[in-house]
Amino acid sequence: MQTIKKLGAMAALSLFSLPVFAANCGSVSISEMNWASAELMANVDKIILKEGYGCDVALVPGATQTTFASMNEKGQPDVAPEMWTNSVREPLKKAMDAGTLHSVNSGPITDLGEGWWITPKTAKDHPELKTVLDILQHPELFPDKEDPSKGAFVTCPAGWGCQLANANLFRAFEMEKKGWKLVDPGSAAGLDGSMSKAVERGNNWFGYYWSPTAMIGKYKMVKVPYGVPFAGSDNWDNCIVKSEQDCADPKPTSWTKSEVQTIITDKMKKSGGKAVTDYLKNRVFPGDVMNSMLVYMGDNQASGEDAAIEFLLTQEKVWQKWVPADVAKKVVKSLN
Repeated sequence: MQTIKKLGAMAALSLFSLPVFAANCGSVSISEMNWASAELMANVDKIILKEGYGCDVALVPGATQTTFASMNEKGQPDVAPEMWTNSVREPLKKAMDAGTLHSVNSGPITDLGEGWWITPKTAKDHPELKTVLDILQHPELFPDKEDPSKGAFVTCPAGWGCQLANANLFRAFEMEKKGWKLVDPGSAAGLDGSMSKAVERGNNWFGYYWSPTAMIGKYKMVKVPYGVPFAGSDNWDNCIVKSEQDCADPKPTSWTKSEVQTIITDKMKKSGGKAVTDYLKNRVFPGDVMNSMLVYMGDNQASGEDAAIEFLLTQEKVWQKWVPADVAKKVVKSLN
């Protein structure tokens, strides 16, 4: 891959291109979480902070729960670029109230979240299907392969948290009564295969997915608004995400808002300097750009480091808005 060849030049340049405010930045540890978009973000942050700001940057492996626990209890790593905070909402609030952790960016990726999707061809062929409520009136457009008299709604594989939410929403919207069947794809590969086959064969498809992901980027899937407002956190937290026996009366609702933030430690806030904090605050990946990068990673079996270089080389109009001109110039120089 062409961009991989640039790594050697970058490493060499970084030895003698430290900016004057390197002392303010110091050593920075960044969580490289174990999914593609987080790998990309961590490596973009590493390159920009190292080459543009003179930080001594180390990436450390992470995941949502383990990274949060480590930051909360040990003050390490310094930065979690893509922390999905719904699952750590209460302990994160306590840490932020105590001043040990800080959110410096409450939306580092746009247009993200979970929900129900249709193919672009379905959206084009049936412009009348503007909301989930509209779709639910037409199960005949999405025939189940095992029972074509029923409409197929493809849910999450068993064991995923979203399986419970989808099953309860299926009941809340009375989808069985309206002629629908809840289809378990069996696995992540089964879910992806179900979508990809439908798109490639020109068939209609209706089901659960999330963004940013390579699948949404590759197939240009269309997220469908529910046509009903969010019915409140009590309905969601105490019913929709619970098992059926603990959710006797689910109310129709849109999906809860997915919250992703860039979280830093108090040490990072104090020692990293305002310039670095401002960069993290300004660093927002447009959803369509992120999805396109995830497609690139999948198609090229690219690592987060490879993809970060590709992003910096091809998306200058996006990332150069995040940093001062002199910082951008240093980063560009390191890539050539």
